[in-house]
Amino acid sequence: MGRSRYHVLGTQPHFLTCTVINWIPLFGKVEFTQIILDSLNFLQRQQRLTLYGYVIMENHLHLIASAASLSKEIGNFKSFTARSIIDLLEKNNSNYILNQLELYKLKHKTKQEYQLWQEGFHPQVILDEEMFRQKLDYIHNNPVISCPLDCLLNPKNPTPPKLCFVSPPEEPTVYTQVHPERVSSQER
Repeated sequence: MGRSRYHVLGTQPHFLTCTVINWIPLFGKVEFTQIILDSLNFLQRQQRLTLYGYVIMENHLHLIASAASLSKEIGNFKSFTARSIIDLLEKNNSNYILNQLELYKLKHKTKQEYQLWQEGFHPQVILDEEMFRQKLDYIHNNPVISCPLDCLLNPKNPTPPKLCFVSPPEEPTVYTQVHPERVSSQER
């Protein structure tokens, strides 16, 4: 991962931020957001990552997560989602976005044509329950990319999904999942 003053400490929960290069707003499109959700769900099902809460914004996401090897799992997540999103952009001939991902790619990344994610993920260890609640509130009070659930579950719906920003959400949507009960007394 990138050189950073942030470090993962043990297996306790951390507040993380993953940002698209140059803050390009990719996640307003449901198909890109779905790649993120599918990848997070896969890591949870494989018990490689425990998610306590997350929010997906237009150009970045915040997570509260823990893992036996958090740096490795987030690195795998970012690598897989970048490849999947870039493949979809190429398939759809989204040359404008691809050109941006190429233009803003860091110069030392010579073995790849594009860069989707900024380096690093800024892990901040959750030291106690108060900090956990503060970070969870921060996630809830961020604008949430919102799409009615039936738009995702019924792709034949003739009405395209409308993207709107809600702060804070009146109720959790498909883009926000919170599991504070997963924080055990040892992790607090």
